[in-house]
Amino acid sequence: MSRIGKKAVAIPSGVTVTLDGQTVSVKGPKGQLSWTVADEIEVKQEGAEITFHPRQDTARAKSMWGLSRTLIGNMVHGVSQGFEENLELVGVGYRATIKGTNLSLQLGFSHDVDIIPPAGISFTSGKQTEIKISGIDKQAVGEMAAKIRRIRPPEPYKGKGVRYAGEKVRRKEGKKK
Repeated sequence: MSRIGKKAVAIPSGVTVTLDGQTVSVKGPKGQLSWTVADEIEVKQEGAEITFHPRQDTARAKSMWGLSRTLIGNMVHGVSQGFEENLELVGVGYRATIKGTNLSLQLGFSHDVDIIPPAGISFTSGKQTEIKISGIDKQAVGEMAAKIRRIRPPEPYKGKGVRYAGEKVRRKEGKKK
C-alpha cells in the first residue's frame, strides 16, 4: 500500500479541477496545468478533494499510484501558490543581472552567459549575487535551476560557483608545503 497514494489532494479555494477521462486539468490564479494519469489508476473528485485508487494489484499500478498523487498535488500547489528556487553566486566578480526577461550571468568566463527563460518561468534578482527562479511547474523550475548551476558548479577548494541557497559545499584542503 502506498502511504502517499492513500492521501487525498485537497483543492484550495480559487482552484478548479476538471476530470476528462484520465486527463486532470487544474486551473488557478497563477495559471493552468494538465496531466494524463496512467490507466492503472482511478481518479475521483469528491467535493474539495481528489482521491486515487489502483485498478489492479500490479507492481506498475502500485508505483504509479503514489506518483500520480504527488504530481497532481504539485499541480494544485503550483497554480495556487507557485514554486521558487533560489541560487547564490559565490566568487569575485560573479554577478547576475536581469535584461528584460532574460538572465545574464558573469561567471568568470570571457563572455556573459545569457539564459532565455522557457514559457512559465521567470527570473528575479534582488542582489547581484542572488537569483530567484519561479513558476507554476515544479519540474520546470527545478530543471532550470539545475541547468544554471551546471554552468559553473561550486568547486571544492575555494567554494566558488553557483550553488543552491543554503547548500553546503564540502571543501578540500589545498596543497601542503
